[in-house]
Amino acid sequence: MNYYIVMAEKQEVFTIMGGRVKILRGPYNPTSDAVWVAAFASGTPKTVLDVGTGTGGVALCLMARIPDIQMTALDVSQEMLDAAAENFRLNDKNADFINADIMTWRTNKTFDLVITNPPYFKGTPANHNAHHNADLVEWTRRCIARVKPGGEFVTIIDMAETVNVLTEMSRHHCGDFHVLPLFSKKDTAERVLLSARVGRAPHTTIYSGLSMNETKVLWDGMSIAEIWAIKNKMGQKL
Repeated sequence: MNYYIVMAEKQEVFTIMGGRVKILRGPYNPTSDAVWVAAFASGTPKTVLDVGTGTGGVALCLMARIPDIQMTALDVSQEMLDAAAENFRLNDKNADFINADIMTWRTNKTFDLVITNPPYFKGTPANHNAHHNADLVEWTRRCIARVKPGGEFVTIIDMAETVNVLTEMSRHHCGDFHVLPLFSKKDTAERVLLSARVGRAPHTTIYSGLSMNETKVLWDGMSIAEIWAIKNKMGQKL
């Protein structure tokens, strides 16, 4: 059973995070990556930019935990943004939707948190006009440029891209790095969660890995910080 998603074959609406987030079946259905990257964001940011929002999965998962966010959802695909707007209405949430490409977007706006589930997929582009085969180094640079001093950047990537993305983050005045590997059935990490703050000292924290099927995140909707707080208090594995 997939605990993070409950979806019947012909069901119009499915749920994420144990029913906390509702999603209409559409051009793209969020995966567990959306839940994970939202769970890795720390603190209580007031202004948030979700880059490559798709149908709004990451943004809605984050807002389910931190309701009073001023959310800006950016995507290159108007079809995706239209679907995201429907999902926001379904969840009684609001956002500023922007149809733009982060690679070319020109703005002076900056945010407390810039969060992204980037298009690290390598292969044939899908029909919904979303990015595929993107240059993740450039994507990272463009995202960091939109973070306020002291603000946070959070992303989830394929393990193979970790060194390149971390290097780019360090080049652009990021510090206070947090690295969390995610494992499936393999002995090596399949995904990696990364976060950093702009203008902070270059300190790095690497966490012991978690299963990609961790129900406390995917079903209970807990943040990573909450999981580690409980783990440290109990002095044992969850």
